[in-house]
Amino acid sequence: MALRSKDLAPLSERAAGRTTCAFVKPSSYNNSLMPTRATPVLSAVIADDEELARDELRFLLGEIGGVEVTGVATNGLEALELIAQLDPDLVFLDIQMPGLDGLGVVRRLREAGADMPHIIFSTAWDQYAVEAFRLEAMDYILKPVERDRLAETVDRARRMVGAVPPEPVAEVDDEPENEKARMPNFNRLVVRNGTRNLVIDPKDLVYATIDDGVITLVATQVEGQSTYRTLEELQAALDQDVFWRAHRSYVVNLNRVREITPWFKSTWQLKMDDKRNSEIPVSRTQSRRLREMLNL
Repeated sequence: MALRSKDLAPLSERAAGRTTCAFVKPSSYNNSLMPTRATPVLSAVIADDEELARDELRFLLGEIGGVEVTGVATNGLEALELIAQLDPDLVFLDIQMPGLDGLGVVRRLREAGADMPHIIFSTAWDQYAVEAFRLEAMDYILKPVERDRLAETVDRARRMVGAVPPEPVAEVDDEPENEKARMPNFNRLVVRNGTRNLVIDPKDLVYATIDDGVITLVATQVEGQSTYRTLEELQAALDQDVFWRAHRSYVVNLNRVREITPWFKSTWQLKMDDKRNSEIPVSRTQSRRLREMLNL
């Protein structure tokens, strides 16, 4: 059976529950009676030393919907503990917290080689934005958090975690119709290799990976840097039925997967069909979805 990226989109496995402590347990429910959701439910941890800020963020997320807050931390060390316990899709981090600040939390996770959740900084300070994005944060929201701004972040997160294709955006186009008719449909990717700009068919892309903000494209015959700035932008330009976000740092061509092998902590690795037979890690969250899809 052919793998399709949309088939690996997450299922709604959690029920909403009220928070009475830092570790939030969902209320019990009858799974057979749950309606099928059109969009994935994302799990989230909030880390902020200000109670009002935590409560406001939880309230806004509840209004927006599609996000279940499974844990709340008051400092960076608690955040690390909850992330290890709960394996959330998203982590909303304040910057300035006692003991260990938000940037320190991300550095600890990276140093430990942890399966990184999507990090969203929520802070009153704008001077840390450059460092936050250098650490590959998904977003950086300034306090007081606005509902519309947070909704944009949640929508972006849902696309990243569940490989949901972005909604088409209506654009104002003042180009004459006859000029648009002559515009070719150039469905190709540019791979920068040294001083050369190589053009490849997207179907020949085996996988893409990001490291320290630089995207590397590995195709069947060539390898080099991408002209896209983020994996999200790259994935939006690719066929959503073929290219899957297996890991926070990897987008893979499902038609180029040669073998699926067990890895540590109940995760999987994908052996790819490139010259080096590269092995791509599958995150814990996506490993669960892979098992559901293939009955592994």
